[in-house]
Amino acid sequence: MRENNRTEFKRELSDRFERAVVSFLNYAGGGEIVIGVDDDGVPVGVEDVDATQLRIVDRIRNNIRPQTLGLFDVVQTQIDRKNVIRVIVSCGGQRPYYIRKFGMTEQGCFVRVGSSTQPMSEQMIEELLAKRQQITLQTMAAPRHNLTFKQLCIYYEEKNLEPTTQFLDNLDLRQASGEFNYAAYLLADENGISVKVATYAGTDKVDLLETREYGNRCLITATHRILDRLDSENRTYAKITAKTRLEKERVNSIALREAVINGVVHNDYTKGVPLIEIFSDRIVVTSCGGLVDGLSEADFFKCRSMPRNRELMRVFRDMELVEQIGSGMSRILKVYDRSIFELSPGFTVVSFPFEKAFIASSGKVVGKKNGKIKTTLDVLKNNPDATIVQLAELTGKSPRTLSRELKEYQIAGLLRREGARKKGRWIVE
Repeated sequence: MRENNRTEFKRELSDRFERAVVSFLNYAGGGEIVIGVDDDGVPVGVEDVDATQLRIVDRIRNNIRPQTLGLFDVVQTQIDRKNVIRVIVSCGGQRPYYIRKFGMTEQGCFVRVGSSTQPMSEQMIEELLAKRQQITLQTMAAPRHNLTFKQLCIYYEEKNLEPTTQFLDNLDLRQASGEFNYAAYLLADENGISVKVATYAGTDKVDLLETREYGNRCLITATHRILDRLDSENRTYAKITAKTRLEKERVNSIALREAVINGVVHNDYTKGVPLIEIFSDRIVVTSCGGLVDGLSEADFFKCRSMPRNRELMRVFRDMELVEQIGSGMSRILKVYDRSIFELSPGFTVVSFPFEKAFIASSGKVVGKKNGKIKTTLDVLKNNPDATIVQLAELTGKSPRTLSRELKEYQIAGLLRREGARKKGRWIVE
């Protein structure tokens, strides 16, 4: 093995690592860095692979600018029975990339020249800066190329929108070169994107009870699972008055649903992923990225919208998770005032306070309508022999919806069928 214009060897993770990454980000076609191989191409291995991989990801994310999310992948493999790490780097669309502490200078900008890493001249930096393109999910390259879309096809078939041979092209899931883009990566059966739902015991982040991750699969599937989880957490309370029985949820479920979907669809995936936090007094939905350029705060609260990720908006609209642009905000502001929003250049935060006064006066928890307090997987754990009809009665969902969900869970590896169709049973992994 030898180094060339697209491959660089490193015996270990050194202080010159960022220079190599920057050089491939600025080089047409990108390249890869193999850690655990010496300059002569002899594999020497990496002792602590997991820790080294974490350090690699941390250093790329924190030490290089502009943001590199979606432009690199870190893979463990073996060469001559030695564990090595491949850092696969794509050419970025926001060139020139640079080492953060040195800025956009000759000490911070590098490019690949033959098999070596060389500093960029001031003229090269200026020329690349003038050619910078606006970064979008369509122009960002997918970090993986062997993507499949079985789950996405199921969703379209469910809506009677039969996928055609031009299915992926029609959804703008490819770059001009024909390679999959980052929107395709988010909608693929497998990816590295995961949305966290964290639960805390109190009103702050001191006492963390649980963190669950929903992702590493089609973003539509992840969104459905998040909504199911929040549906189970959003308890309903009842109060009996002299004349009638009153019921209220912790927070308005329609507004919460819209905030979650908006957070997923309009999130800036070049900066991070959405986060949902459940406290003892509120539910908070945080998405990365402030308002889209050109959209003022006044426009935002007038329910005007400029989609950040039009490719995702198109698919979520096809799936009827969103209706028309701006309709989600209208539903939220119909129930809550603008004080629940916190807008900054880096984040959009929506905090839904619990109906504390009503809860305190009722103190009685009741089940959700149609029994939807439990998710389909929860029900199957306790009823592995259940038929579709029985599941519909237990979950309050239609047989058609359940059939789609069961297919999704099987594809995702969360559920399998054991035995014959009529006399078999479900196994939740």
